[in-house]
Amino acid sequence: MAATFTQKVLAYLESKGKTKKELHPLTGSVELQDDKDGNGPYIKVWNTSGVAQPTVEQLNALESTADTLGKNNVIRAKRKTLYGDIGEQLDLLYKDIVADKLDTTGEWAKKIKAIKDANAKE
Repeated sequence: MAATFTQKVLAYLESKGKTKKELHPLTGSVELQDDKDGNGPYIKVWNTSGVAQPTVEQLNALESTADTLGKNNVIRAKRKTLYGDIGEQLDLLYKDIVADKLDTTGEWAKKIKAIKDANAKE
């Protein structure tokens, strides 16, 4: 899976101590655009304090990191779905507390571990 332009920009931002909030469409300081003219996406606005706008070469050097970031985001989304409703998780935790199993032997911990083991991040 090849990293997207957005994933490369995000990897660059994170390498500089910034977060994905910089790419938020309403409040972020970075705006990406694709004019659909065959030239691909580009950085339209770069107002990130203390971080210089990256060159294409800098972004391309982050291909592997961005690819891993993208794969891990897919895994996080899958885990979130598998974890289920937060109310159900809290119910499992409560039952584990009452059973004095608020450790790795509790049902909640076993469920979460199974999901994480089956959907490991890189």
